[in-house]
Amino acid sequence: MLVTPPYHCGVVESAGRWPNLGFIYIAGELEKAGFEVEIYDAMSRFHTPDQIRGHIGSAKPDFVGATAITATVNDAIGVLKTAKEELPEVTTFLGGVHPTFCYDEVLSNNEAWIDYCVLGEGELTAPELLEAHRSGRDLSTVQGIAFVQEGKVTTTRPRDFVTDLDSLSPAWRLVNWSDYPLYFIDKSTVAIVSSSRGCVHSCIFCSQHKFWKGSYRQRDPHKFVAEIEHLAASYGINVFFIADEYPTYSRQRWEKILDLLIEKKLGVHILMETCIADILRDRDILHRYRQAGILFIYLGVEATSDQRLKEFKKETRFEDSKEALRLIRDAGMICESSLILGTPNETPQSINETLELAHEYNADFMHFLLLAPWPYADMYESLKPYIEVMDYSKYNLVEPIIKPKSMTRDELMRAVLNCYRKYYMKKLPEWAKMKDNSIKRSCLIKGMQAIMENSFLKDHMRGMGRMPAHLRSLMRVLKS
Repeated sequence: MLVTPPYHCGVVESAGRWPNLGFIYIAGELEKAGFEVEIYDAMSRFHTPDQIRGHIGSAKPDFVGATAITATVNDAIGVLKTAKEELPEVTTFLGGVHPTFCYDEVLSNNEAWIDYCVLGEGELTAPELLEAHRSGRDLSTVQGIAFVQEGKVTTTRPRDFVTDLDSLSPAWRLVNWSDYPLYFIDKSTVAIVSSSRGCVHSCIFCSQHKFWKGSYRQRDPHKFVAEIEHLAASYGINVFFIADEYPTYSRQRWEKILDLLIEKKLGVHILMETCIADILRDRDILHRYRQAGILFIYLGVEATSDQRLKEFKKETRFEDSKEALRLIRDAGMICESSLILGTPNETPQSINETLELAHEYNADFMHFLLLAPWPYADMYESLKPYIEVMDYSKYNLVEPIIKPKSMTRDELMRAVLNCYRKYYMKKLPEWAKMKDNSIKRSCLIKGMQAIMENSFLKDHMRGMGRMPAHLRSLMRVLKS
């Protein structure tokens, strides 16, 4: 049983729900090795601890695995603890970004609940680990794991990344597709797919470059598009998230993907993330993005000053980001972006300046995120003196963890909420002026509604006063 822990912070679930792609890949490789697998998405089902306990107790799996980023690690450990309490003979394992880097801390503090940590990619490691455990084979021969041996945490030799991503067999048939709607597109079912793995950028607040060790691998365009076609035809999927950090890295390959999607006319909507430089590079073919079904592009601009962009190692400039967002809007797509606030040098004035320049960026959806000091990020040591919250479940980009030198964390939180309030108060009248009833206009309005009804903003905004009457009236008109 592969369990997605029941973590909620009003961020991811504000837009919709989508499957855990890592589990789908790992499940496929486990099935190849002869294991019977269940994917249990306790997060998307909003299951309570009692429901999770009952589900594990009823299914009685021999192995229970969970996955964790830093914010979800406490809940993931809780799932494995529950499994051990319900089934004392069960074997448990934990994978994902956080245990890959923090396995020593995880295992030292939770030896009773976690038998193994899977480090890095899990598709090849998980089947070999489970088979070795079952057969009594020497675990030191299994690459890419950590475990406690004779009271000490030990690791085995790192496992090489999968060379041929197209050799993997994702277990799509195990997905309960009814669990995965997208709130801002009516009658939608969401799949998350991957055309590449890796990131060649080295932003100092991020983990992806480290997790992939600076590598980049890509799938065959024909096989990737065939997978989308298969999911649309077999399961009725009409919305696809491309999970890649950097799907557009090779223009030649990316153009082939666009050509195939245009040729097949699948009638699906595609949401993706990429980098500013590639949007600028592709300004002459952005109309083909839209023809291929791409509706929504996320660009992490992260800052509004060239100095802070340089500090974050973003390798771009304010004017470049501004232009890239404009190009996406002008091509008829929705652009989403984010800005990081809450560094030790943050001040009320710097936040106000960021908000003013955020209006210049003019992304359709802008997120004002609070810096989370991942314990494995390059900037962690410099942030340590300013960290006031040690509970990892708060490291979710919406909770203030760091206390700036000249602000309290409460002041920082109120300033961030004010950014959201002012930004979208300006956006709503813009959307009202849109003349057509296109899918873009519909998504903007329903997306805003979803943010206000499902995100962390819902409760926080109550303390900042009601939305002005003319905007409340406008929102009702837009929704109708």
